[in-house]
Parts: sequence; structure tokens; C-alpha cells
Amino acid sequence: MTVTGADQDATGMTARRYWWWDRRRSVVLDVGLALVSALECALEGVGFAGDAGLPVPLGVVFGLVVGSALVLRRRWPIAVVLVSIAVTPAEMAFLMGIVSLYTLAASEVPRRITVVLAGMSFAGTLIVTFVRTHQDVANAADGDFRPGPWYVPLVSLFMSLGLTGPPVLYGLYIGARRRLMESLRERADSLERELSLLADRAEERAEWARTEERTRIAREMHDVVAHRVSLMVVHAAAIQAVALKDPAKAVKNAALVGDMGRQALTELREMLGVLRAGDAGNARERERQGSVASAVPLAAVGVAAAAAAASEAEDGPCLADLEALVGQSRQAGMVVELSVEGDPVACGPLVEQTAYRVVQEALTNVHKHAAGAKTWVRLAHRGSEIAMQVENGPSDGGAADAGLPSGGNGLVGMRERVTALGGVFVSGPTDAGGFRVSAVLPARPRGVS
Repeated sequence: MTVTGADQDATGMTARRYWWWDRRRSVVLDVGLALVSALECALEGVGFAGDAGLPVPLGVVFGLVVGSALVLRRRWPIAVVLVSIAVTPAEMAFLMGIVSLYTLAASEVPRRITVVLAGMSFAGTLIVTFVRTHQDVANAADGDFRPGPWYVPLVSLFMSLGLTGPPVLYGLYIGARRRLMESLRERADSLERELSLLADRAEERAEWARTEERTRIAREMHDVVAHRVSLMVVHAAAIQAVALKDPAKAVKNAALVGDMGRQALTELREMLGVLRAGDAGNARERERQGSVASAVPLAAVGVAAAAAAASEAEDGPCLADLEALVGQSRQAGMVVELSVEGDPVACGPLVEQTAYRVVQEALTNVHKHAAGAKTWVRLAHRGSEIAMQVENGPSDGGAADAGLPSGGNGLVGMRERVTALGGVFVSGPTDAGGFRVSAVLPARPRGVS
């Protein structure tokens, strides 16, 4: 058995081990104590040899062997204590007895064994001290010193307690302190690992938040600009087709293109203004708090996103604007029918904006991919939910293709908007050769006002 935590400080551990020692300092300490103990026992062995009638060299060698056993105190503390108890009648190995009791008490040896061995050492020391003191008192009885009957027991008791109690108590204190330090070190290591894990998770969440905000901003830019720009391209193509045949209609279409361009620029400027305002506000906050530059991108995006969401909730489009939206497509030459069923119910602004954006993107896709196709826009209020559907027939082969580019993100953006509110989104071709986009939204999604 070894001493728990002995010389195993975090700053003192070395990669190299010396038998059962962890550090060179421990080796030097134990070897030094063993040499001192061996010298003490060798000197005491002279008196032991004289009392026992043995040759003096034999007593000296016996003392050297017994005292050298102290070098094993970390490896076998119980054995060293037993050796010290065994040589107690010879009145030697006092240093080894004190050090071995301290080592035993500070080790991980069960406390019942420590108590038993400490009691044996105390009893042996008490008996030997009592006998030796009684002999000394008896030899001095003819002199002037005449102690009472209490003298021998009291002196024996004090000497036994002095040789046994302090090393045991101090060893128990050191052992408890070592165990406490080990426990605190383990907790610190565990806390460091947890903090590292939390930092990794925070970085992952930050990266996820950045990605989500980039996606959301891109979706907003797409919804705001793509529809009006698509209509502008359709009107521009119509102007090119009728410029020579019908100048009045060309002028009308050119005016529509101008109006739509101004509206697109206005909406784009509003969105960019919100982002700039969020970035500027976040910059002022960073200056006030003295935050590091590495925290800028995520914080700026978060502030801008919050501001954009608030702005959109207050000033964004609503279901009442669907008639105007359909009218813009009609002006571009699309045949569109709008039907509304059911009694309107109170919806959250985000729900109305999402429904508007779904219809807007679906009409944009018709302009892009089904030029000249007849389109039906249906809106139904169903108590606690709102359903919308945009369906177009097959493309008119005679209609000129506007050549609008497509990034393939329109349907993905619509699905993300709808599912984010707990709705259902379905899209796909129809049996008649057209395309259908359907969505159902709860009027009051959970967690959304």
C-alpha cells in the first residue's frame, strides 16, 4: 500500500519513476530518513547488546538493519509500523516509530487498521516505558528523590501519548488535506473539460446562428427583390415587342417598369437601412463594453436580424395586399384569378407576411417558368388556420419566354418559411401539365405573436 497523493502535485509530477517513488525529492527524503534511523538504531543497538548479553557488533548490525527498514515506509507502511512495534522492547527505533505512524495515518490504509496498529504501538510504548521508569525509580529509591505511587504511571502515560498521538493526528490531518486537494483538482479538471465542451458548443451554436441569419437575409432579399425584378423583365420584353406597333402601350409598360423599379429600390433600401442601423447600434455597444473584434460578425447579424424582424412585423405586407400583388401580375400580361373563401380571422403579422410571400414567390415562378399560363390564386380562412394555393396551367407555347434566371431557391425558401411557423407546404406538377404550390398556416403559431 502506498501513501495516497504523496508527492503527486500537479506541478511536481515527472514522467520518470524511481521504483515506488514518483519524484527524486521523495527518494532523497526517504533515504535520508532511513540513514538517520539506521544510525540511531545502531547506537541504541550497543546498549541492547549489553543488556541482552550479545556481541556489540551483532547489536550494531541489528540496529542498522532495523533502522534501514524506514526506507520502505511509502511502499509498505504497515510492515514498517510492525517492525517498529517489534523492536520497542529493545528501546530502539524511536524515529522510525514516529515516522512510520505518521505515514500509516496519512496513507489510504483503512482506518480500523490504523487504529489497531496505533493502539499496539501505544500499548508497547506504555509497557516498556512503565517498566523502565519503574526500574529507574527503584534504583534511585535510596537517594533523596522519593516520588509517589502516581509518578510511574503518569510519566509512562505522557511519554506513550507523546510518542504515539502527535504523529498519528498529524498524519490524519495531512491525509485528509491530500484527499481534499485531489478532490479539488479533479473538480477543477472536470470543470475545465465542461467549460471546453461548452465553448465548443457555443461556437457551434454561433456558427449555426450565423448560417441561419445569412439564409434568412438571403431569403428576405430574394422575396423582396425577385418578384418585382421579374415583373420588370416581363414588362421590358413586352415593351420590346410592342414598341413599334403600339407606342402608347409601350409607354404605359415603361411607366410600370419605372414604378416597379422604384418600389424595388425602396424596399431594398429599407432592408439595407435596417442592417446598417443594427450594425451601427452594435458597434456603439461594443465601444461601450470594450468587446473584442472577433465577436462582431455574430453580434452584428443578431442585432440586424432582430431589427429586421421587428421592422418586418410592423411594416411588412399582409393578406390585404394580395389583390394589389395579383394586379401587378395582370398588368404584366398574366391571366390570374383570385378567390377568397371563408370569413377572415385575426392572424399574427408574421403569418400574414408568410402567406403573402408564398403567393408572391409562386407568381414569380409562373413568370419565370410558365409564360402565358393561366393561374389561379386561392385563399381560404378555416377558423384556426389559413390555406393558400397557387396553381397554373401549362405554359402557352406562343408566349415569348422572358428568359428570367432561376437560382432554384424559391421553393426551398417557401418551405422554410412555412415549416418555421408549424405549417405544411406541398408543391409539385399537376396532371394537366401545370404546377401547384399549396401551404397551410396556423393563424396563431405557438411562440409567435
